[in-house]
Amino acid sequence: MEFVIARNPDPGSSLPYLVRVPLGPQGIALKVRDTWPRTSKVYCHRADDWPEDLEVIERIPVRSCVRRGASIDLVLDRAREQRSQFVFARARGREVIFWQTARTTKQARPAVALPTARAAGQVLEIIVDSHERYAWKFERQQATTVRRALPAGDYGVAEGGSIVAAVERKSLADLVSTLTTGKLRYLLADLAALPAGALVVEDRWSSVFKLERVRPALVAEGLAEAQVRFPTVPIVFCETRPLAQEWTYRYLGAALAHHHETRLGADRAAELPLAGAVPAAEPTTAEIRAWARTHGHDVPDRGRLRPEIHAAFHAARGG
Repeated sequence: MEFVIARNPDPGSSLPYLVRVPLGPQGIALKVRDTWPRTSKVYCHRADDWPEDLEVIERIPVRSCVRRGASIDLVLDRAREQRSQFVFARARGREVIFWQTARTTKQARPAVALPTARAAGQVLEIIVDSHERYAWKFERQQATTVRRALPAGDYGVAEGGSIVAAVERKSLADLVSTLTTGKLRYLLADLAALPAGALVVEDRWSSVFKLERVRPALVAEGLAEAQVRFPTVPIVFCETRPLAQEWTYRYLGAALAHHHETRLGADRAAELPLAGAVPAAEPTTAEIRAWARTHGHDVPDRGRLRPEIHAAFHAARGG
């Protein structure tokens, strides 16, 4: 058995290579983006055929090629880059195929331990929007959830019946769809109307530049424009779903704590005694001397003024 890598003869394809996986009588032909998943998963698509006059790049002997459920495990007979896996799945009603290795799978799921401390020292009651499907449960965080309609976002916290902060969550595919259909501006405008609002993405920023069905530059420009237009609503890429959930939990906790501090400061300011009116400044000797001369009083150019001059000045001013 051989694993064959060739150049895709179709110049209009965004997948420049073809591979033949030696499974079954004819093998499985796939269009692929790269010749091996070295730094990230490689997107694949089924090829219609395997032409005979292909430009073959590499032929590699195969130790093992076995289908296990929705994946094909491939082991090549060479010293390096031996083991890989083709994963078949469905997304939005169509087949998607990814070629991955143990290394790229580990990179996609970073080995980090999430903290268990309370967000801003409190147990949160997080409101989950009633329209949210497959909602986060915040099982790892010190929080409870309750479902009801939110004016914006998918998750929020409230104080006294008013929404203090909300977070909208998106997968990368959902974010791209929202941006290209023009709905993103309205979504961010609703979040900006709240005291605190944010949008969190369950993916990496680098994944924007690996998009296949839309120009990455279009998405990057759209996100930059949205962030400038709505600077109070951060758009945060959090790599994975658990990390996005943790970020949302911390953000809502910080927003609620800030709201409490702001309200406490306003209450304390209201309790302070009123200072009252500021008394008028006492007139200077120069001002009284100038008044006396304009009213016919004889006063010296320097020195103290007589008491009767002061009395006349205050009597004329009503005090």
